Amino acid sequence: MTSLLRSARRCGDLLRSVVVGACALGLSVAAWAHGATLGDLEISHPYATPSVPGARNGAAYIAQLDNTGKQPDRLLRASTPAAARTELHTMTVDAGGVMRMREADAIALAPGASIKMRPGVGMHFMLIDLKQPLNEGDSFPMTLEFERGGKVEVKVVVQVPKARSDDMAGHKH
Repeated sequence: MTSLLRSARRCGDLLRSVVVGACALGLSVAAWAHGATLGDLEISHPYATPSVPGARNGAAYIAQLDNTGKQPDRLLRASTPAAARTELHTMTVDAGGVMRMREADAIALAPGASIKMRPGVGMHFMLIDLKQPLNEGDSFPMTLEFERGGKVEVKVVVQVPKARSDDMAGHKH
């Protein structure tokens, strides 16, 4: 009987360790992964790049924006207290190799569409007249407004983006 009680205690201790470990892992994963879900829209890892000293403008991105639904939607606007104004921008490289940036009225999200925002390619949020510099490790709120989905606030983390050969293919300075 005594050995049975010892075994039960060991199992209880092991179970407590597993539960505590799983909770710690869950918290660390939740702290690392950030984003939001708004109906059929999934917003994964909003981030901004650190601003250059003295710069008045900055840029923010969404690692992946998915429309998992059967209806189209459009990202109409974004706003943040970190900047006086936030604009949706597209970037293209013209035939002469010159990168051009233009403000977009909206970002269309077809049913089943997945959009990735990356520095130097495609779309991004232009943060105009920053209230303070964007320093690595800082974060700030940003509100996204969709035509069908409505508004959602996300946490934007300031980080140096990792070089990604698949996203930066053909982009050279």
